[in-house]
Amino acid sequence: MSAEGEAPAERAAAAGGPPAPLAAVPTALGPTESADPAVVEAALEALAGPRQLSRSQANLLRSMLSSIWAMTKEGTSAGDLKIADAALAEMTEAFRVFSPYRSVRKLTMFGSARTRPADPVYVLARDLATHLAEAGWMVVTGAGPGIMAAGIEGAGAQRSFGVNIRLPHEQGANPFIAQDPKLVEMRYFFTRKLMLIKESHGYAVLPGGFGTLDECYELLTLLQTGKAEPAPVVLVETPGGSYWSRWQEFVEELSEGPGYISPDDLGLFKVVNTVQDAAREVLDFYANYHSCRWVGDLLVLRVQVAPSHKELAELNAEFKDIVLAGPIRLASPFPPERSDNDQLDLKRVVLRFDRVHYGRLRQLIEALNRCHG
Repeated sequence: MSAEGEAPAERAAAAGGPPAPLAAVPTALGPTESADPAVVEAALEALAGPRQLSRSQANLLRSMLSSIWAMTKEGTSAGDLKIADAALAEMTEAFRVFSPYRSVRKLTMFGSARTRPADPVYVLARDLATHLAEAGWMVVTGAGPGIMAAGIEGAGAQRSFGVNIRLPHEQGANPFIAQDPKLVEMRYFFTRKLMLIKESHGYAVLPGGFGTLDECYELLTLLQTGKAEPAPVVLVETPGGSYWSRWQEFVEELSEGPGYISPDDLGLFKVVNTVQDAAREVLDFYANYHSCRWVGDLLVLRVQVAPSHKELAELNAEFKDIVLAGPIRLASPFPPERSDNDQLDLKRVVLRFDRVHYGRLRQLIEALNRCHG
């Protein structure tokens, strides 16, 4: 083992000195003492004031206050507290900006900041954003130049959000979104990526560099593992282009071939090369399917039109491989949904999903979109 990889005691012994005392060696300590419920409750009441909180809101805020208690008791360093404070502040501001528009479908657009306005890829991104804005959607981008500017230019500032990252070598937000109240400035990439993915219902990824590929891979990983809600992902290139088609060949040969991903995972995205195909893939995903949530061990898929008895039987036959127990069935809103007033007007298809095969879940959603009731 090299000196850089040695434990403190080993390095001291190698240098001829006595081993470091055990207290100087970091150890895994037990859990921090539980927060005093009375203190947490008093803090919650003082912060909430007259505002009425739902049970879920109150419990989550208690949990956050308990986390602050733990950081205080553990003597968390100023540097670590600075990271936690800045991240929470950035998310708080982003939540505030997006909150009035939560009911509006949004598409996040990723791509190179170096793409020029005359580039056919820029034109394609701009036209796709225009198409979706005309369909009632809003567009979310990283607010910088290149593809990010194309998306905001196409959708128009009124139907756009910008989530900008502060970098020393870039001049801030592009002129299409600068000074707009729907622009959020962020210091950390991880909080920025959280908001770019969390707030959207579909994603378009155009050619780009390391950052674009990083965003693409993270997005697909979140969908593959169920850490993000099912959503359409289009990888968009110009007619005759090869950026995403060659990337797909790489993934199929070197990731899917050896078994690093499942064949069904390839269904989490689609490579397209026209505005029409990209828009159709995004909009058709919500032709009948609306949204989903977990209630206990049940996955609840909310749809506009419930499948007929015949269609339900076909779904059970086709997708029994991803159901742990019981049938795929129709249901009324569950108590937690009623408590949260969560899409109570929609029909519900429920199943005990295995929480593994999210590519197959995507296929189930596509099948629901073909149901006519």
